Amino acid sequence: MFVAMNRFHVAVGQEEAFEAVWKGRDSSLADMPGFIDFHLLRGDSVPDAGYTPFISKSNWESKDAFVAWTKSENFRAAHRNAADNRSMYLGPPKFEGYTVVEGA
Repeated sequence: MFVAMNRFHVAVGQEEAFEAVWKGRDSSLADMPGFIDFHLLRGDSVPDAGYTPFISKSNWESKDAFVAWTKSENFRAAHRNAADNRSMYLGPPKFEGYTVVEGA
């Protein structure tokens, strides 16, 4: 299994708007071969730094399945308007990908 995560620093006060963007998106993830599931995670705000951490996390049967998603028309369509929401973030998201070594 492969876990793909993007870490976001969302400006304090923009949390609900950020969540609404994710809840309203048309990702077509479920249509992709090898897709298992998706979660949007929200951490505790860091007021002194001015952000709330979020992680978008998707699980895939393999890294190859994830890479195929990133090269698909579904991916391009899901991310087409991403730049419209830049004002919500403190910097760009940080991608992290992991191959599961052991799991329950």
